[in-house]
Amino acid sequence: MPEVRKEVRQELRGDTGGGVGPAANDAVGQEDDAMYTAVPRRSQCCPGVLVLHSWWGLNEFFRRFCDRLAAAGFVALAPDLFGGKVANTEAEARSLRAQASAARKEPAYRYLIRMIGELAEHGTVKAGGIAVVGFSMGGHWAYWLAQRPELPIAATVTFYAVRNGTYASSNSSFLAHFAEDDPWVSRASIRKLDKSMTAAGKEHQFHTYPGTRHWFFEENRADAFDAGASELAWERTITFMRQTIGQQAPATLRHETRRG
Repeated sequence: MPEVRKEVRQELRGDTGGGVGPAANDAVGQEDDAMYTAVPRRSQCCPGVLVLHSWWGLNEFFRRFCDRLAAAGFVALAPDLFGGKVANTEAEARSLRAQASAARKEPAYRYLIRMIGELAEHGTVKAGGIAVVGFSMGGHWAYWLAQRPELPIAATVTFYAVRNGTYASSNSSFLAHFAEDDPWVSRASIRKLDKSMTAAGKEHQFHTYPGTRHWFFEENRADAFDAGASELAWERTITFMRQTIGQQAPATLRHETRRG
C-alpha cells in the first residue's frame, strides 16, 4: 500500500465559518473549518472527490476512506460538519447532529458548496467535474448537491441513502449502494428515486447487497460490516469514478499533517 499525503486543516473564519469547531463551542461568533484531505504526493491534475461523512462525524473510517481514494489516484477532501466531534452510538449521533445544526452560523449547504470550491481550487485537482461520495446523512447531502446544475459535479456515489428531488438539471451520473435489510431506506423510496432519475434521463446504477444492513461498508461498525459486500462496493465505486471523472495514476506518496 503506497503512502498517502494527508493534510488536516483548521482555519479560523469568524462569523462566516462553517461547521462547529472545537473552540467555537465556547466562543460566540467564531467557528473553525475542519477538513481532511488526502493527496497523491507527486501526482498532478488528479480528479477531485468530496467525501461526506455520516452522522457519526468525520471519524477514522472516513479519513482512511480518503486515504484509499488517494492511493487510487484521486484527491479526496472530507469536510467536517461536526467540527471535530464524533459519535459512537445512535443516541450520541442524534445529539451531535442537533448540536451542530443549532450552533452553526453558516448553513450547512453553503458550507458544503464552499468546500466544493476548496476542492476545485486545490493545486493538484484537474479542471472539470468532481465526484461526491456520501454516506447515509452525507448521501442525503450528496443528492441535494448533485441537483444543482451550477456545481461541477459529474459523478455522485451514495451509500445507504435516498433523497427525492428533481434531477432533470443535474450534470451528474449516479451510483448508489443499498443494504437489503435497512429500516432507514425503504424499497419504495429506492423505486421512487429510480423512477425520478429514469424520467430525467440520468445515467444511474443501483446495487442492493444481499444479507446486508445499513453501515455494511464501514468496518468500524462491527454489528453491520460485511467484508465481501464492502469490497465489491469499493470496486464498483472506483470503476465508476474512473469512467466518469478519470484517474491520475498515483506515484509514491508520503504522509503530511498540516495545520494552518
